[in-house]
Amino acid sequence: MQERVLILGGGVIGLATAFELSRRNYNVTVLEKTTCGGQASGAAAGMLAPFSEIGEDPDDFFRLCLDSLRLYNKWQADVKKSSQMDFEYTESGSLHAVYHDADVLALETRQSWQREWGAEAELISGERLWKMEPSLAKDVKAAMYYPGESHVFAPDYVKALEAACRINGVEIIEQLEQVKILDWKSSITVQSKDGQKFIGDRLIVCSGAWSGELENTFGIRIPVYPIRGQICAYEIPVERVKHIVYTSQGYLVPKANGTLVNGASEDIAGFKTDVTEKGIARLTNWNKHVFPFLEKETPFHTWAGLRPATQDGFPLIGKLEGAQHVVFATGHYRNGILLSPITAVAVADLLDEKPFYQPLQSCKPERF
Repeated sequence: MQERVLILGGGVIGLATAFELSRRNYNVTVLEKTTCGGQASGAAAGMLAPFSEIGEDPDDFFRLCLDSLRLYNKWQADVKKSSQMDFEYTESGSLHAVYHDADVLALETRQSWQREWGAEAELISGERLWKMEPSLAKDVKAAMYYPGESHVFAPDYVKALEAACRINGVEIIEQLEQVKILDWKSSITVQSKDGQKFIGDRLIVCSGAWSGELENTFGIRIPVYPIRGQICAYEIPVERVKHIVYTSQGYLVPKANGTLVNGASEDIAGFKTDVTEKGIARLTNWNKHVFPFLEKETPFHTWAGLRPATQDGFPLIGKLEGAQHVVFATGHYRNGILLSPITAVAVADLLDEKPFYQPLQSCKPERF
């Protein structure tokens, strides 16, 4: 008899986990309070860039991100095949641009340790840099080039994950408004606002920024907080920008549909997802120093999403101590798209009682 798994949350982590479990013959139900991918997942820029984003040290979080990047090529192909849908997956490479000599030295230090982890990292400057990215500002001193980094078009990726889940037999129930866990110690019973009850053998918490609401239920601290990320996009000719471009102020990502995504302005605003003039101005005030042509351009689209940040920066992934049938997979902050394959595989391996994946040691849900 198939084990019944209830997943709280239909964001990219919940859907990716449901997809992987459906491939391992679990009976899966996803319970979503609003619509699938309606928060951080659908609002993301879709970068798959652990070397660019993590420059400090190779900790367990970096290992999670790197392992997930290495899974992505096959993972995205599997999602496309199962969903019978296409979405953009572009192995564009990235450029981490800096403007001062001191920052070039910092890039060289980063390069030295990242190469030990398999990074194809090359420091580019001068005419070669502008040949690679002709519209880049001339006062850029140098850039670290990571040819192995890539990006997806997040809204379509999430839609494809949802479709793959449904085709594989996953039951997805949306617009539940609120869900309450009635029992989790001996068995799993969840009730929605309209009184529907859902029974399962396992429970997986993928509630994102709302995970903290479950502190009283489980009797542990769950310091996951919503961080509003505001993003804007420009219409530009395809190929005008060729790579993901990072600076200390943010990032710009060219999409195949002729848009340039610029993010992200972050602030603490509770659960508000409105776009503010100040938040977008923070982006438009600096992006012209990366690509001068943007000074004459106006964003055609602005939006915001809530990113689930944790107190220590590590996601919560693992079985709940004392309740092995409850698994957490939440708190991925701004890396949910990148971490979706490795999280799905790690959670499924936990349910299958496979050997422990070592980077999860730093992600224990009761560590606080």
